[in-house]
Amino acid sequence: MSHFSQIKTQIRNLTSLKAALSDLEIDWKSGSKEVRGYQGQTRPAEITIEQDNGYDIGFCWNGSEYELVADLQFWQQPIPVQLFVNKVTQRYAYQTVVSQSNKQGFQIAEQQQNQDGSIRLVVQRWSA
Repeated sequence: MSHFSQIKTQIRNLTSLKAALSDLEIDWKSGSKEVRGYQGQTRPAEITIEQDNGYDIGFCWNGSEYELVADLQFWQQPIPVQLFVNKVTQRYAYQTVVSQSNKQGFQIAEQQQNQDGSIRLVVQRWSA
């Protein structure tokens, strides 16, 4: 019986996911790797976050989005799993907005981190 849990996300862009993890100063590895779990079980993942206890966290493509995959019994992060997913998702959304804005010729004019944890962005584009 597998101990792995799959947590659905709305994450679909690998580049933005990598940038989000880097923003959060999470040490991650890219490429087709194996997430290590209970009793030597593994799952393939595009992103792997190794934990000191030998049980990994991964992001796996399920055909429509990247799911977080981990054996939650061995979760060894400083924050609970749902808060971890929320933080990654917020930084992913930020990176996606910035990337898409840049592609359309916009630049960040103002950025504000609010007390509630939300981020306010103002983008602008100059036209001739």
